[in-house]
Formats: sequence, structure tokens, C-alpha cells
Amino acid sequence: MATRKQRKRRAKEQRHEYVWEDEQGNELEPDDVPARKATTRGPRRAAATGRQPQPPSWSRTLKRALVFAPIMLVTVMLLSSNLGLPGQIAQTALLVAIFIPFSYFLDGVFWRSYQKRVAREQAGRRRSG
Repeated sequence: MATRKQRKRRAKEQRHEYVWEDEQGNELEPDDVPARKATTRGPRRAAATGRQPQPPSWSRTLKRALVFAPIMLVTVMLLSSNLGLPGQIAQTALLVAIFIPFSYFLDGVFWRSYQKRVAREQAGRRRSG
């Protein structure tokens, strides 16, 4: 079954009359139009953009925590205005203390999932190639 986007695209193609031209500007019949190459789209956005997950490291995790700590402090200050500044800082420190190992754990999960996907693709290439 076609998705909503595909149905809309097909309906648009049927609504409009398209004129195809070659490189010299001559009109082509619809039967003479060369087929477009299929583009590969899918859930592998990281591979498509060239960005690949890196193995987890504590230094990267701590840098991320340094970026998020002020954001967490401001959030705690807005949500816990009845606490004094020392209480807000203590609550933020607790949140950061939970955030650091959890962030490292998630980096590991993403890394292992990426490694499994790469191994699966390589195994598929070996079988077909």
C-alpha cells in the first residue's frame, strides 16, 4: 500500500501535463523519457550524511555534561523557585551525576547498534558479491 506522500505525488503527476526536454531543448515524448535512477532513502540517515557514531568515551561524555549542566541549572531554577540557590545547585549536581553515566551508556548502545548494522551489511555484500 502506498504511503500518503506517494499517493499525493501520483495524484499530482496525473493532474499536470509535463513536458520533457533533452539537452538541446527538443521536446520528448513521454515514452522516450529516460527513467530516473532510484535514490536510496531509508533509516540510515547517519550513513547518508557521512556522520558515523564513534565509540563511547568518558571525555566526550564529560564535555557533553559541561554543555548541558548550565541548561539543567536554568531549568531547575525556573521549576524550583522555592528552593534557595544552594538547593538548586545541589539538585543540578544530582541531575548531572545521573546524566553522565546514562549518556555514556547511550553512547555505547548507539555504537554497538552501529557495529551490528555494519557487520550485517558487510555479510550481505559478501553473500551477494
